[in-house]
Amino acid sequence: MQAISLKAPAGLDQLTLQDITPRAPGRGEIQVEVKASSLNFHDYVVVVGLLPTEDGRIPLSDGAGVVTAVGEGVSEFAVGDRVLSYFFPHWQDGSASFERLQGVPGDNVDGFAAGSVTMPASAFSRMPANLDFAEAATLTCAGLTAWRALMVETHLTPGDWVLVQGSGGVSIFALQFARMMGCRVIATSSSAEKLARLGELGAEGLINYRETPDWGDKVLELTGGHGADLVVEVGGSGTVAQSVRAVAFDGCISMIGVLTGFSGEVPTAELFQKNARIHGITVGSHQHQADMIAAVEANDLHPVIDSRFPLEQLADAFRHQESQQHFGKICVEM
Repeated sequence: MQAISLKAPAGLDQLTLQDITPRAPGRGEIQVEVKASSLNFHDYVVVVGLLPTEDGRIPLSDGAGVVTAVGEGVSEFAVGDRVLSYFFPHWQDGSASFERLQGVPGDNVDGFAAGSVTMPASAFSRMPANLDFAEAATLTCAGLTAWRALMVETHLTPGDWVLVQGSGGVSIFALQFARMMGCRVIATSSSAEKLARLGELGAEGLINYRETPDWGDKVLELTGGHGADLVVEVGGSGTVAQSVRAVAFDGCISMIGVLTGFSGEVPTAELFQKNARIHGITVGSHQHQADMIAAVEANDLHPVIDSRFPLEQLADAFRHQESQQHFGKICVEM
């Protein structure tokens, strides 16, 4: 088996391929042959050193694979089961807390850039029956983040407006989930080609934000003055002002990403005038994941995959992510 570890002081040229020996599971643990993972912005900030971690850390938070051994006391899984990792292994249900958000694979502990992992059984759920391993591996972080924004933290109904930004994993999942529940979607991008593909996925309002920098006003125009009931905000400081302009009265801005910066000004007067709110989202719980998997199976939803890289080309996969040319998720297959 092989794995890729990150050497200090981090950087894409510090990702090193190495041989590993699978560890037999102890009590409460399972051994999993990892079949696929996917890249998230969180993984990128780890490997380039913006989110420091231990020397020799095995990166990647997402993992899908097959159980190859079961430790004593494990009854929920058997050898041969297809399993999917949790981003937050300790957050079973309820609201977020500091303690529940610890133990993230690829960050706090070794992750899934490996042919085999041995972890507590509680770090895994079952895998959706309708997906292959790469498709399933896109759900753990990006899919669940979008699910929580649409299905948990807001109260959308069919016909409501959802605004998504760009064509990354979270945004496309949000588009798919919104259409699945009968919501209307507006999408922004700087690429005419990507906007056309977002339209094929069901976005009826398409805005090129380079051609229309005041796209918040365009959202109001497209919705007849109503605004977006939910804004899936992945940009951060560079886009939040337009998101406040675009959001409907009593609407919600789900703050998910910081692609344009970590801090910035918020038009607070307009925000409270609209009685709108900004809600921070960091992935979700085990129960959220179970609900999402049930919906993915019931609707035969398939994630949008941009590309698939072999494990030994992990640095190239991150360079592709860095280029921002991708549409959907970038996957790594073992």
